[in-house]
Amino acid sequence: MGVPSSRNAPVAKRRIAGSRGTSLIEFSLCAFLLIMVLLSVVEMGRMILLYTTVTNAARAAARYAIVHGSNRTGSGSTGPSGPGANPPQVVLVARNFAAILNESALTVTVSYPSGNNNVGSLVNVTVSYPYDPLLGYFPLSGVQLRNTSQGVIAF
Repeated sequence: MGVPSSRNAPVAKRRIAGSRGTSLIEFSLCAFLLIMVLLSVVEMGRMILLYTTVTNAARAAARYAIVHGSNRTGSGSTGPSGPGANPPQVVLVARNFAAILNESALTVTVSYPSGNNNVGSLVNVTVSYPYDPLLGYFPLSGVQLRNTSQGVIAF
């Protein structure tokens, strides 16, 4: 029982010869899955970076609007923000803060729900940006990154 017979030796050689390409196929499948996971991590990380940029741009623009209310004197960057729709100073702050994004695709909307920019009034700043994935493999081309920041005018 312990000694293999000579007539089983060709069968063992055939098994070894038939499994030579198996490890290559296993490696290619595992490597493909690993590359897809790594690309997914990169894509999600990029999406989080862009969403954070959109969020921070809305926050910075809202902060600018609440500290540059109607009591501000001057013009340009030191002048009052609003109360008209999309005051250029607030929009400029949002666009400057979102410098890593494509400026032509960035949409900034500033609104004053009470209709004025007096102390105690609300201001809403909405920043949106269409996400464009690095690779066409990921079905994220229709995703709109958007955030709204709201504040109370303090000055």
